[in-house]
Formats: sequence, C-alpha cells, structure tokens
Amino acid sequence: MRLRSPDMLFVCLLCLSVSAVRAASPMPASSFAPVSELPDAPQAQTTSAQTPASQPAANAAPAGPQQTKRILFVIPNFRAVSANEKLPPTTTREKFKIAFQDSFDYSAFIQVGILAGISQWHNAVPSFHQGAEGYARYYWHGFADNTDGNFMTEFIVPTITREDPRYYTLGHGGVVKRSVYSISRLLITRNNQGNSTPNFSEIAGNGAAAGISSLYYPGEERGWTKVGQRWVVQVGIDGLSNLVKEFWPDINARMFHGKY
Repeated sequence: MRLRSPDMLFVCLLCLSVSAVRAASPMPASSFAPVSELPDAPQAQTTSAQTPASQPAANAAPAGPQQTKRILFVIPNFRAVSANEKLPPTTTREKFKIAFQDSFDYSAFIQVGILAGISQWHNAVPSFHQGAEGYARYYWHGFADNTDGNFMTEFIVPTITREDPRYYTLGHGGVVKRSVYSISRLLITRNNQGNSTPNFSEIAGNGAAAGISSLYYPGEERGWTKVGQRWVVQVGIDGLSNLVKEFWPDINARMFHGKY
C-alpha cells in the first residue's frame, strides 16, 4: 500500500503473527543463522530426465502452512511464495501480472478505502479537508500512490534490473530469525538467475514512485522533504508487509484453521 500514514492493518496482523508463532514450539537460540544463509532463492525447474522418479516435481505444492492470494480477504498477497516452494524466475509478463493484480484486484480497492479513511482521520494532508469531498481526494491519491508504487517496484524496475519481485517465505525457525530474514528482503532479493542481488526494485522503485507522486499532490507536499518522507515511509511499510507475509501462513493455520 502506498499511503503516507502507517498501515494499521499491517500493525494488527503483525501483533497476531507474534502471538501465533509463540504458540508454536520455540526454536532454540542456536537456530538463528546468518541472513546470507537463509534460503529464499527461486530455483530453476529440472527437466524430467534430470529428476529421479521418486523426487516430486519442482513446482509441486509444498507441505505445511500455505500462503494465500489475499490476507483476510482484504490485503493483496499475490507476491508471496509458500515456504520450500521452488519456482522458475518470473518473466516480464508475469511481473506485469503481479503488479496489475496488486493494484486492481477488488481487495486493493477495499484496502485503499480503509487507509484513505485512516489518513483522513489523522488529517495527513490538511489541504484535502474533511467530509465526502475530502475523503474522495484521499482515496484517489491513495489509489494513485498504490498503483504507481506497485508498477515501479514489481514490474518496471525489476524488468530493467532482472530481479524477482516475489517474497519467498522462510517458514521455519524462531520469531527473531524469521523477522530478521523478512526485513532483510528490503535490501536483498534474487535476480532471474536465482542469485542474491541488492534490492534495487524496492529502494529505487519506491524512490521513483515517491517522485512521481509530487506530480499530483498539492504544492506544499511536493518539496524534497515531503518526497523523501513518502519514500522512507513506504519502504518502512513494505518491511512491515514482509513481516506479515512471513507469518501469515502460521496465523491462518493456527488461528483461523486455514479458512482465509
């Protein structure tokens, strides 16, 4: 989501995630491994000639809690890949599809509406004013922020840099290990060859989206300080989003019995 105020839905889900994971058997302190050793890379599918008959197909559904396309029917979750699931690199068409779904799925319209209301409640942009007209201003600005941010970070920049915009769930280890891993994905991602690379899509993509937003925000919101604030806030929200994505399968399985 590309709104200026912190994403309250993500905060609530993060609280649920901590309680859900703590309910599971704790991992010993020795389970904490360096971030560089954490497996998240997409791996190229092997051919049938290379795969033993007893080995499952590379794209077979992994065991354990699964990611869902939406979180609680509201938050788009199309980029999340379940733990231990191995997928080939994304094509340009697939990157476009991910950005399009995150921007125009019905859940994205609901999410924008909720966060527009939160921003109006906090009077985030005073010149938008209150009332129905003010809410409409918050809504279309939020929708524009969400759309240009998604296309920059999930389609345009990843296509140029040949990066994979998906989030690969770690899915094992303690709360600290998985939290560090999820936050580290802001700076580290995988390229189309499955190798680690700086996450230019996240940093440069959000920076470009913040710059684009100055074209349609009021004059007092167009300065370098305001653009920089939108950039930093959005990267922070994406970090919180990664935390939610990491623990969502556990929350869904243990608290909602996989219903969502």
